[in-house]
Amino acid sequence: MTTENSTYVRYQFNQFGLGLEKTEVKIPKPTGTEILVRVNYCGVCHSDVHIYEGYYGLGQGKKLSLQDRGIKLPVTLGHEIVGTIEAVGNQVDASQIGKQMLVYPWIGCGECSVCERGEENLCTKPAALGVFKPGGYSEYVLIPHPRYLMDLGNLNPSHASLLACSGLTTFSAIKKIGPIHNDEAVVVIGCGGLGLLAIRTLSLLGVKNIIGLDLSEQKRELALKVGATSAFDPSNHNISESVLKASNANSTAILDFVGGDTTVELGLNLVRKGGKIIIIGLHGGELTYPIPYIITKAISIIGSYTGSLTDLKELIEFANKHDLFNLPIEVRPLNEANAALHQLADGHVEGRIVLQNS
Repeated sequence: MTTENSTYVRYQFNQFGLGLEKTEVKIPKPTGTEILVRVNYCGVCHSDVHIYEGYYGLGQGKKLSLQDRGIKLPVTLGHEIVGTIEAVGNQVDASQIGKQMLVYPWIGCGECSVCERGEENLCTKPAALGVFKPGGYSEYVLIPHPRYLMDLGNLNPSHASLLACSGLTTFSAIKKIGPIHNDEAVVVIGCGGLGLLAIRTLSLLGVKNIIGLDLSEQKRELALKVGATSAFDPSNHNISESVLKASNANSTAILDFVGGDTTVELGLNLVRKGGKIIIIGLHGGELTYPIPYIITKAISIIGSYTGSLTDLKELIEFANKHDLFNLPIEVRPLNEANAALHQLADGHVEGRIVLQNS
């Protein structure tokens, strides 16, 4: 139990790209609809790397500064959070204290038309945890309202933390595909943590032909293990022919978890007429592509960013019915946050890392 003058530890950065620092701050007292959550687990996400670096690459040496987009220093990363309710404001049911919950981190202003539609992840005045507000690389996190806390059901809490971004982002992107027929293929570009979750989810949804593309042989092997029917190295000169053959020239959707200029162009070349390329990754770059091809092939190009509260509720229900987490998940102590972040940035993570606060 916390006292009025208690402090807690969080790992924050005070300058972009210059390492996380262990910091002690006073534990906040929740008021009104606020809830104080003791963090139990927090996933280390590739979005954390972009925020830590402070920019998205736009190609041609240009960058989109995240500080110019409203992110203020210092930043405590971490948006994939499972924790236990420790204290509540006077407008929250106190019987919830002691319950372990999954946190929805993509918080909006709560007042605009987008938020009223339940799409707070698309709010133009965001207050997302681990981005605009202190996140889960920490012992505690303050949640503004009970609606952002969700029951885990029977899920392993360390695995369930990944649902808040990795799982949610892939699930929301897959929903954008629409119905998938038995003779149609889905191509997944990038078989890192999100790509593997996408392949696993597609497999559990009954998709018959899932094609994974990744430069890493190890990641291609993992893709096959979690449900891909074939996997290829996209750097091969005959990659288009290989995918066209494996898909019977019927790739109805491309899920691009890299989001670079070369991967988007590859996806545009692979997708069939009337198909969709859904871009999730934020590697960055810029694209030059003949507009008539987009029109004559009737291609839909869709950007997909995290997901809604409704999406997360559906995903939790789905995960409780299926063995979703058939991929490598490494649990490490919270005090290794800095090392874990840099390991992910260097591309040395197979699957996902989850930090544990114990």
